[in-house]
Amino acid sequence: MKLLLPLILAGAAAGAAAAPAAKSHDYPTVERVLYVQQCMREHPGPFYEMVNKCSCALDRIAAELPLDDYIEMITVVNAMTIGGERGGELRDNAGAKKLVARWRELQPKVQQACFIGPPPGAGSR
Repeated sequence: MKLLLPLILAGAAAGAAAAPAAKSHDYPTVERVLYVQQCMREHPGPFYEMVNKCSCALDRIAAELPLDDYIEMITVVNAMTIGGERGGELRDNAGAKKLVARWRELQPKVQQACFIGPPPGAGSR
């Protein structure tokens, strides 16, 4: 335990240093939990490590996007997976395409800042 304490403290200090300096928008806990859970499903790894990395990613997003913009963006991104005609209406919508493009641009940026690697199998396509 004596040897572990300096490592834990060093990790905590590194995590604090990685936190965004900008004032973050206040997201409800439920939104934060849902994002972190999805991130952890997409990027499996050690539990506590990924909780911290995925939380960091959402903190970065919250620093850039007001809650209403985030909700609109994540709703459209999730709804794009709807199959058939209902999904087609959304996939063909120019405004929705812009939101998805912005989300896809934002994700690698926050993941890199929080040391989240690509999902397994992402490089093999």
